[in-house]
Amino acid sequence: MIDIELLKYPIGKFLKPETISEQNFKEATAYLRVFPQYLEDSISEFTEEQFNTPYRPGGWTVKELVHHLADSHMNALIRFKLALTEDNPTIKPYDEASWAKMPDYILPIETSLALIAGIHLKWAVILENMSPTNFQKCYFHPESQTSVPLSEVTLMYQWHSQHHLAHIQHLMIREKW
Repeated sequence: MIDIELLKYPIGKFLKPETISEQNFKEATAYLRVFPQYLEDSISEFTEEQFNTPYRPGGWTVKELVHHLADSHMNALIRFKLALTEDNPTIKPYDEASWAKMPDYILPIETSLALIAGIHLKWAVILENMSPTNFQKCYFHPESQTSVPLSEVTLMYQWHSQHHLAHIQHLMIREKW
């Protein structure tokens, strides 16, 4: 019997720590810098059939997942920069499922891998040069009606990267590729 909850959240749901330390920022920044390489290494031997395999029943294919990571992290970088340059800007939510149906999701996976590499390099340089005060800057998320500090956003996207990488790695184990 398949545990859908485990397939949806192989590393668990994101849990914001009660306190976020400078060490948390350093670890998250280091991970976000190297994530593109972890992702590329995980899929380097995939066949076209494997790229078109959903990571869970009813879920995205590996190819869609990689395109989603590019879209999601591109939005995150823009939101990050808005928060650093404006006073609590309201961000624009987007419908991830609808974006996954856009025609660019049929492009070769290398397109999004290149975007992810560039996004994460820019993001890491920004993170590595932020002061502790910068991490307290926020953006306003209209769906949750909350101001979200960049400290939380940083950890959330470290989790998001690990979360989707685990989807791919668990699929490889399950399918014994």
